[in-house]
Amino acid sequence: MQTIETTDPIEARRARYAQYRGQTATLTLMGSTVTGMVRSVNEHGDGSLKRWIVTVFAS
Repeated sequence: MQTIETTDPIEARRARYAQYRGQTATLTLMGSTVTGMVRSVNEHGDGSLKRWIVTVFAS
């Protein structure tokens, strides 16, 4: 299991879609590529400083 932080809303949205569909996702977050099932996507921050914590079960 890997926990990755991103500030990219497009990658966060891609991870959230994969989580809801139950599909395997290939995400490029923080310069590393992770493939696996997305367990959770949590949004943190306020105003313009949003970040997302993505938890992935790597395959």
